[in-house]
Amino acid sequence: MVSQRKEDWKTLSGLDLDRETTLESLSSIGFTAEDIGFAGSPPYTRGIHSTMYRSRLWTMRQYAGFSSAKATNERFKLLLDRGQKGLSVAFDLPTQLGLDADDDMSLGEVGKVGVSISSLSDMRELLDGIPLDKVSTSMTINAPAMVLLAMYIAVAEEQGVSSHEVLGTIQNDILKEYIARGTYVFPPAQSMRLITDIFEYCANNVPKWNTISISGYHIREAGSTAVQEVAFTLANALAYVEAAIEKGLDIDSFAPRLSFFFNCHNDFFEEAAKFRAARTLWYELITQRYSPKNPKSSMLRFHTQVAGVSLTAQQPLNNIARVTIQALAAVCGGTQSLHTNSYDEALGLPTEKSATVALRTQQIIAEESGAADVVDPLGGSYHVEALTKRIHDLALEQILKIESLGGSMKAIEQGWQQREIHNAAYQHLNDVEANNRKIVGVNHGLMDEETKTEALKLDPAVGDEQCKRLTQLRLSRDNSIVESCLGSIRKAAENGENLFPHVLVAVKSDCTLGEIISAMKDVFGTWMAPSGF
Repeated sequence: MVSQRKEDWKTLSGLDLDRETTLESLSSIGFTAEDIGFAGSPPYTRGIHSTMYRSRLWTMRQYAGFSSAKATNERFKLLLDRGQKGLSVAFDLPTQLGLDADDDMSLGEVGKVGVSISSLSDMRELLDGIPLDKVSTSMTINAPAMVLLAMYIAVAEEQGVSSHEVLGTIQNDILKEYIARGTYVFPPAQSMRLITDIFEYCANNVPKWNTISISGYHIREAGSTAVQEVAFTLANALAYVEAAIEKGLDIDSFAPRLSFFFNCHNDFFEEAAKFRAARTLWYELITQRYSPKNPKSSMLRFHTQVAGVSLTAQQPLNNIARVTIQALAAVCGGTQSLHTNSYDEALGLPTEKSATVALRTQQIIAEESGAADVVDPLGGSYHVEALTKRIHDLALEQILKIESLGGSMKAIEQGWQQREIHNAAYQHLNDVEANNRKIVGVNHGLMDEETKTEALKLDPAVGDEQCKRLTQLRLSRDNSIVESCLGSIRKAAENGENLFPHVLVAVKSDCTLGEIISAMKDVFGTWMAPSGF
């Protein structure tokens, strides 16, 4: 007799699993083959392009950033030389919070979890020798996104590249910061104002730039289920669409440049189904509510990063297997770009060796696995189609629940999404501690390990060097022009004028990130979440 391994069979997110999915059981939940259509056609369940990777592989966009702009520039060039196709910038915590490196609050954090960028000079050094009309760049930045994009445009113009030609994405997704991550600066309403200012300016002046990357990644990293990741992300996206329409923007003027950013966790089939469900649901929500004329307005384009929270410090080489499974799920789910984590990231920032292995993992999937040779290779699988339908339906239920609370922002202010994530994370932790969920190296497959592991060592002098650079900048620039620029930002913040042109002039006049954000704080104030969220 074969022993039963578990009492209850569930996906990683807790969805019940039948022993076998049949065509009859699919029919019982309202699924028909016509529902999924064809790749490149609505509802885009099978992919947004008819030929998918047979025409063009996903963009291999490895996330990188540490220490100084110079050190990160060297890592960018290394990755590009080894076959990476796009850049993805990690900023340090002070930069994410709109603080200069010499701010008292920045002490001890400069260059630690990303690159330190305080001025146009830093951005110039970060992008030195990188052709900005050919390489697309993603910048994971939210509250100060307008300032960092303005710096990027200014450097591109110095290279002779028009803002109409630059390619890339800013994350610019503040709602998920209130839900799951915490690097917000301004109150919610003022934050939404900045985002729609970016939408408006870029629609006319930076047309090839993705003005937002609506992120489920951090929601999942905080402990959500796959269903919650889809639901909360799309609910946030609807809030941005509504805010832009209220500003007077036409749906087709900004929706084609909306992009999404999802996590990919360990449950291979659930994750592939999640991406297929998200595409379908977004198409339905946008077409039913806004009737866009441009088909691209209803296509969900997304970047994927494999799950950082799944990496273990124990037996770190095992993370290579986890990353491979997750990356393959993202490819089978139809991602447009992909970051694969390095196996040592539970211990520190990636070394050159581990970053190369992570990139090679993508290249092996692309060139050797066969997964990229067929459009939607899992399409038609009874199991995958059933999961796709269930995730779609359950996510829609949660979106409607959020709307019953007044929409995403109102629900955030009530702490609803935050509590739902906390509950899901607590349930998962209990499952692991009770051995209902086995994690190799943590509660299963344990072994004695050597404690010595190679890790990237950061130069502790980076913070001091950045402070010196800022001191020199403030001595060499025309401070009367700086004050005039900051005054213009305060005035525009007060009278509702689009802030982007004023910020662009300010960065070109050597105003620092911290000075620009501080000028906005003078008008907008700051915000702290109510206790307990």
